[in-house]
Amino acid sequence: MTDPVTLDLVERARQGDARAFGELVDRHRQAVYRAALAALRLPEEAEEVAQDAFVTAYRSLAGFRGDASFKTWLLTITWRKALDRRASLGRWLRRRVRPAPGHEPSGDALDRLPAARPSQEHALLAAELVRHTRRLIGTLPTRLRDPLLLAGTGDHSYEEMAAMLGAPVGTVKWRVSEARRLLRQKLAALGYGGVSPEP
Repeated sequence: MTDPVTLDLVERARQGDARAFGELVDRHRQAVYRAALAALRLPEEAEEVAQDAFVTAYRSLAGFRGDASFKTWLLTITWRKALDRRASLGRWLRRRVRPAPGHEPSGDALDRLPAARPSQEHALLAAELVRHTRRLIGTLPTRLRDPLLLAGTGDHSYEEMAAMLGAPVGTVKWRVSEARRLLRQKLAALGYGGVSPEP
C-alpha cells in the first residue's frame, strides 16, 4: 500500500509538478539502482537502467493505479528494463563474441565496435572485456606484466621501455608479445576469441 505522502507526490507529479517527481526519485533512487545492479552487475549499466526506469515511470504515471505500492510499481519497471537490457546484451554478445561456426567475422572483435557513440550493448561488452583483461593482466608474471602495461600506454618506444626495465630491446619486444599471446589464450578460454588484449 502506498503511503499518503507518496500518493500526494504522485498526484502532483501527474499534474506536471517536476519537484514532486524529483522527490519521488530521491526517495527511491537507491532501491531502483540496487535492483538494476542485481540484474546487470555493472554499475554503469545499472545507472543507465535506473535513469531509463525513472523516465519511463514519469511518462507512465497515468497508468499507476495504486494496486501495488508506488515503490513496487517503480521497481517492476526497473527490473523489466534491466532484464530487457541483459537479454539484448546477451543476444549481442552471442552474435559478436561467439559467432556460429563457419560465420566468423574477419578482424578483431574490438575493430568491429563502432567508433562513434557506441550502443549500450557495445558499452557492456567493452566494460566486461576490460574487467576480464585487467584481472588477467594481474595474473601475469611481473616480467611480462610490466612491459605489457608500458606498451599499452602508447607513450613509450621499445627503446625507452628497455631503458626503464633494464632489459634489451629484443627481450622487451618478446615479453610484450608473449604477454599478449597469454592474454589472448586466457580471453579465448572465457569466450572472447579473436579479441586483441590491450591493457
